[in-house]
Amino acid sequence: MTLTQKIHGLYKGTVEKITKHRTVSAFKEKGVLSVDEFVLAGDNLVSKCPTWSWESGDPGKRVDYLPADKQFLITRNVPCLRRASAVEEEYEAAGGEYLLDDEDEWVATHGNPKEMKKSEEEDLPSIETLEISKSQSIQTIPSYFGGEQEEDIPDMSEDPDLASLPSQYFIAHEPNDDDILHTRTYDISISYDKYFQTPRVWLTGYDESRMPLQPELVLEDVSQDHAHQTVTIEDHPHLQGKHASIHPCKHARVMKKIIEVILSSGAEPEVDRYLFLFLKFVASVIPTIEYDYTMDFDVGSSSW
Repeated sequence: MTLTQKIHGLYKGTVEKITKHRTVSAFKEKGVLSVDEFVLAGDNLVSKCPTWSWESGDPGKRVDYLPADKQFLITRNVPCLRRASAVEEEYEAAGGEYLLDDEDEWVATHGNPKEMKKSEEEDLPSIETLEISKSQSIQTIPSYFGGEQEEDIPDMSEDPDLASLPSQYFIAHEPNDDDILHTRTYDISISYDKYFQTPRVWLTGYDESRMPLQPELVLEDVSQDHAHQTVTIEDHPHLQGKHASIHPCKHARVMKKIIEVILSSGAEPEVDRYLFLFLKFVASVIPTIEYDYTMDFDVGSSSW
């Protein structure tokens, strides 16, 4: 943790101690949640998705403005099959990933528009080259690999060496270490941040042997646009030790914009579904951690 983060943490902790928690709803106007709304949204998440549950946490860290048995939400043993950095390298090779702008840094798309347009113009084949005769058959495929037509394919019944092989004949090879899939797992928890008045996500990682990951290694599974920036290593509010956390400083602004989209479509956003939308945009930060946010719905749908 940097000196700036330590100073901010002390300031934030002091403000939280001397101020009351939010009791008035403002999720439509500001994208924030009151304590009661956080509990309501958490109850709905647990009800719709049994992989999530409420936890009471460390008794010494409980806050009195939340129910003792509903201090934070958690889902355990979430698979993470690949490192986020590896996925981003593939994205870059396929055209790259960029952020739309500094204000909307949560929202990303693939490929620079100018580069993509230029690439498409260069790579799009002429329609004439795509014409295929109706009489053309799959037998012509070997010619693309430097071979002849199908008469050069040997017949096992005519070749004594091939015909003498057992009907089930396999050669086993030891896999290379690089070919072995090393699966990490994560416990993902969501706490209520009294200062920012929004949910906050925490990550606890484990290697393939179920040994805890150092928090710094967790950053390998975070989008590199957010590692060490919107994702920091801090003390968990309800558990012991350091954990990686998605900093909530921009959560309210992003949620407000999502809610505005829903309102503009003529739908009425419901606060009990807040966490489903919240987890959707968090997925852009941890793209390879396959947690279940259960509800696949169109943000602009009038049936939201």
